[in-house]
Amino acid sequence: MSSSEAQARNRKNGRGRRVAACVAVLGALLAGCGSEAGFRPLYGPTSHGPAVNEKMARIQIATVPGRVGQRIRNELIFQSTGGGAPPPPAYSLEITITDSISSSLVLTTGDSLTQIYTLNASFRLISMRDKKIVLQGTSQGRAVFERFSSIYSNVRAREDAENRAAKTVSEEIKGRLAAFLASSSA
Repeated sequence: MSSSEAQARNRKNGRGRRVAACVAVLGALLAGCGSEAGFRPLYGPTSHGPAVNEKMARIQIATVPGRVGQRIRNELIFQSTGGGAPPPPAYSLEITITDSISSSLVLTTGDSLTQIYTLNASFRLISMRDKKIVLQGTSQGRAVFERFSSIYSNVRAREDAENRAAKTVSEEIKGRLAAFLASSSA
């Protein structure tokens, strides 16, 4: 066996030992995470009260003006109730949005080949019991779309970008609400 083959074999064996050591350490860390002590599934049932899905269904989502605002609201309602009838609300969610479009890839003629749709949303979760704000924050969604020579194509491309940005914002808000509700006792 040549010296280069021996070196390659030693490197391969060393790499295997390092991987095995990392797996052993990770296994030991995960073994210590019992359901009471460490890791708990976010949306699963817990011994600490109702599941996050049940808490999410108790959020009343206020109307958000505009097509994009309604899209965000509909996404959040569907994600929290699955389309079913919601139980009596414990919280109210208010969302305000602003949007903008910026051009990129501008040609020397001044025409733009692509545009970026940016959607900013501010939200407040209000407890229905005492009318206090219990969580507030902002979320942003961005989507790129191409410009075409057809006006109809441009309208559809922008609507598609608006829908993608609204879905991103609604998923981010849902995640933040779920994290808050999982850690709260209500």
